[in-house]
Amino acid sequence: MQDESGKAPPGTPTTQDSVHKNGHAVSQNGHNRTQTPVDSRPPSPVLNLPTTIPREQWGGKYEFLLSCIGYCVGLANVWRFPYLCYRNGGGVFLIPYFIMLFVTGVPLFLMELSLGQYGAAGPITVWKCCPLLKGIGIGMLCVSTLVCLYYNVIIAWTFYYLGSSFQSPLPWSCDAVANAALCSNETEGNNYTTKKLSPTEIFWNERVLGVVNSEGLHDPGPVRWQLALCLLAAWVIIFLCMLKGIRSSGKVVYVTATFPYFVLIVLIIRGATLEGSLQGVAFYLTPDWARLASAQVWNDAASQIFYSLGIGVGGLLSMASYNKFDNNVIRDTIVITIGNCGTSFFSGFAIFSILGHMAWRKGVAVGDVADTGPGLAFVAYPEALALLPGSVFWSILFFLMLFMLGVDTLFGNMEGITTAVLDEFPQLRQNTLLKSLFLAALCFTFYLMGLLLITDGGIYWFTLIDSFSTSFGLIIITLFMCLGISFFYGVNQFCQDIVDMIRHCPPWCTKVLLYFKACWVFFTPFLLLFILTFIFLEMYNTPLHYGSYEYPMWGKALGVCMATTCCIQILIWGIVAISKETGTLKDRFQKSIRPLNSWRVNNLNNTGRVEERVEPERVEAPFTVTLTDMDFTAMTWEVGSQA
Repeated sequence: MQDESGKAPPGTPTTQDSVHKNGHAVSQNGHNRTQTPVDSRPPSPVLNLPTTIPREQWGGKYEFLLSCIGYCVGLANVWRFPYLCYRNGGGVFLIPYFIMLFVTGVPLFLMELSLGQYGAAGPITVWKCCPLLKGIGIGMLCVSTLVCLYYNVIIAWTFYYLGSSFQSPLPWSCDAVANAALCSNETEGNNYTTKKLSPTEIFWNERVLGVVNSEGLHDPGPVRWQLALCLLAAWVIIFLCMLKGIRSSGKVVYVTATFPYFVLIVLIIRGATLEGSLQGVAFYLTPDWARLASAQVWNDAASQIFYSLGIGVGGLLSMASYNKFDNNVIRDTIVITIGNCGTSFFSGFAIFSILGHMAWRKGVAVGDVADTGPGLAFVAYPEALALLPGSVFWSILFFLMLFMLGVDTLFGNMEGITTAVLDEFPQLRQNTLLKSLFLAALCFTFYLMGLLLITDGGIYWFTLIDSFSTSFGLIIITLFMCLGISFFYGVNQFCQDIVDMIRHCPPWCTKVLLYFKACWVFFTPFLLLFILTFIFLEMYNTPLHYGSYEYPMWGKALGVCMATTCCIQILIWGIVAISKETGTLKDRFQKSIRPLNSWRVNNLNNTGRVEERVEPERVEAPFTVTLTDMDFTAMTWEVGSQA
């Protein structure tokens, strides 16, 4: 028998029991199975699985791999990793970086892919495996919403620069007539002591952002119509690419995920032929062994691994939910994570070889021209490209690469949101028109919300959301995911689920799972706590800045509220799950961490070899008992049925 929550009581096989009422066999979910009189024949071995809506699957394994690589290899690989590498000891930074990769990044990546693939469900529905932690999925949805809100603004900036790159000379180069006076003054001074703005900085601050017209967070000013058009175009492209779900986005990634590698190779080859490129590469990789003793270096390594892999946002879980049940998830994890980190290291050569040439041309140190974040992508690197022969071509190529990197990452974040909603409201998945209208409404809502970020003071709001959307809230969500799977769902059961998916698991596979088990139970939670502690200390001691502007206390408090809203969902929905159960508080807790009977149903319907992939005691097969009239009239019918 089942309790009110739909879970089987302890000690009872998780079967879909049926009860005979008035001569008819009726399953516990209320649907009539037969209209024949009751007989005493043994139960049929045929599985009576709940009917679910057919779920899409990737057209091939390369679509999934490319989608995940495109999702992970984003703008942070190009504009954040090289800067962190030179700031934290050059080549020495690779030591903590790869340690954090194999102790934190790979285990969490495998956990999220395996959970999505085994449950064949999105970030919310997949927590049928442990209803108490449904808030983790809601929290992932909140993080994805904040990321999508500001990430497409970057694509809008990229569009603006891409359109401007078709002008010759480039509008931010010294060859442009409007910049002649600026460049002549810079040449005469030939140093950075006066801190005069370069043409690229003026183009970025005045023509693109309009930040010079805003006093701060409290003064957003009007919407910049050029960026509004670029943002609209970006969301239209996202809508069209995702219109048919993974059937359309899975084909787009063949271009968007591979094109950036082509551009990086071309930029590296071009950079290697430039004067001063070796000084830039040396600046990038020269080791400073003393930096290994700094906690900041280890925190930067862990944070970069965490954020570049896109863990805890729901995108990985959603994309894995469209895999075939027997996909080798361990192989995919190793390929994607190593490919992502290799790309980060590889992109550093493309960045610093050309920055080294710019430093040589200006007669300054490489550190004076190096930057991170938007400052690298939209100020330092465009200025370096403007110094090259054929600068228009190189600029178009670079901003096309940034566009592809941004779109791929946004695909993953949007997939996390749409999959979560479609799984919660399956009728949308059945009706193509409703699904398209939902996607259009979602994209248009994001567009309207994003208009705040493209005002004159929009960069202040952009920096605020960027700083706190993936801050302590995301770490807490991932920490609870790791602890919940390890101790509530059961790490041994989870490892067995992975073996069931791989089916023909070679001997090395089981040994690797022992390592991952140790990480999930001990090492990974410990390192997540380390990152979390460091974030809180830094957030308390360090004021938030954009350039010379220091954020007011109310602005920083607003950012803390955004991050708290994401992680507090775990507490809220945990209380809801416990309140739905019956019994003492201990009984309620134990029931709320038990998988629902509908857990794994999607996989059972997506495979034709159920008996090979599902443990017999977990199959929701019919179980028949016979009740008399007394069972329905006596007050003690429950006692009678137990007897």
